[in-house]
Amino acid sequence: MTALPECQTLLLEQADGVLHLSLNRPDCRNAMSLTMVGELRAVLESLRHAPEIRALVLRGVGGHFCAGGDIKDMATARAAGGEAFRSLNRAFGSLLQEAQALPQVLIVVLEGAVLGGGLGLACVSDIAIARQDAQFGLPETTLGVLPAQIAPFVATRIGLTQARRLALTGARFDGSEAARLGLVHFSEAGDEALEQRLAEALAQVRRCAPQANAQTKALLLACQAQPLDALLDNAAAQFAAAVTGSEGTEGTLAFVQKRAPSWAQ
Repeated sequence: MTALPECQTLLLEQADGVLHLSLNRPDCRNAMSLTMVGELRAVLESLRHAPEIRALVLRGVGGHFCAGGDIKDMATARAAGGEAFRSLNRAFGSLLQEAQALPQVLIVVLEGAVLGGGLGLACVSDIAIARQDAQFGLPETTLGVLPAQIAPFVATRIGLTQARRLALTGARFDGSEAARLGLVHFSEAGDEALEQRLAEALAQVRRCAPQANAQTKALLLACQAQPLDALLDNAAAQFAAAVTGSEGTEGTLAFVQKRAPSWAQ
């Protein structure tokens, strides 16, 4: 089992190749404090070196996912001046970058408040499962501030037109609308359906080879930035290495022998 950092604001449970991580500040709807950001980044760093972990399931305690940034931290930063605000804001952007680049499959389970930074975390997930009655929104502009670190990830997830509408109105919307926008993949009516969908998603992930998944995820993310020729040249080299590697050999042999590959057993 991978050694994980000690956390004050997170609950961690590791089982069957999955790390279940719950944001644990229910008294403030799991608002994102600087301590929580630091602990999340430490967990993500440990997972980069944990190939036995196939997926990370991220959710919140107490019926809410995350209500955004912690206003108390903002008050403390105000006393320290503008540079403290910049550092506080940028730390959350780094968290989003690191979560998006995680080699494992990142699954978010979204209930209750999914606001501001919580919505940003949803936008960097690989699989997003929401309750229909979850409440999404970007309330920053109603507070006189910007969704500064979140905006690029929201625009990438749902497109510039919809991101502009949501960011410039602070509009709230539910899980059904989040699915229509493409922000989440599934919108479920209740707890039982939510857990069933999560179990199905994890079963599907377990059918895929871990290293192949990690490389495929990196390839898909690179599509946003790399020139196409260079991207495809690099992908061809990765494909050749995968076919002749341990996972490719096992996967093709298992197919011929009509059995499940080792990672799916």
